Amino acid sequence: MAEATSPHELALPLLDERSARPDPLDQLRLWLVDAEAVYGPGSVEATAMALATADAVGRPSVRFVLLKGLDRGLVFYTNYRSRKARDLASNPRASAALWWPALRRQARVEGAVERLAAEESDAYFRTRPRLHQLSAWASPQSEVVPERAFLERRLQELDAEFPCEVPRPPFWGGYRLVPDRLEFWQGREGRLHDRLQYTRRHDGWVLARLAP
Repeated sequence: MAEATSPHELALPLLDERSARPDPLDQLRLWLVDAEAVYGPGSVEATAMALATADAVGRPSVRFVLLKGLDRGLVFYTNYRSRKARDLASNPRASAALWWPALRRQARVEGAVERLAAEESDAYFRTRPRLHQLSAWASPQSEVVPERAFLERRLQELDAEFPCEVPRPPFWGGYRLVPDRLEFWQGREGRLHDRLQYTRRHDGWVLARLAP
């Protein structure tokens, strides 16, 4: 029996070597613009990415974080005492995936991870809502806590401790995933999908098509 094809599937955009940007980060920026046009600027649906790390013995873990910047790499923020941060301290490489189901698109990124400069983390922290700033202080991320009330009490204590400006915790800040490989996947009719892979070489990026 032939597989049914939905009407929107026939109108999916092409992803080919001729139209792809030479720099994969520019290609990712284009796809983020498209995603934000569908889901809304800065929305969770447009910017959520699954971030995979591994510890010193290769034990993997994955979680969703929000993409908060895209310059020469993908920027995200977290607690420096979290499991992901401990993984990155011993094994500073990661892989991330972004998935936009409404567009039938996925982007995968692999590369080295570096900490942001304190000034960059400070600047971003100042843009966060006050409650988010206090939560960064209140949560001993990835540690066992006795109950939710413990966190709520801590939040109230911190609200009183910082009546005006909330400083950035020294244990909280940003990272940048600097890619050496990116893959763009575009869903196509009949599951004959498009996959383009960029690999960093000493003289730039090499673009290749992969079988779906």
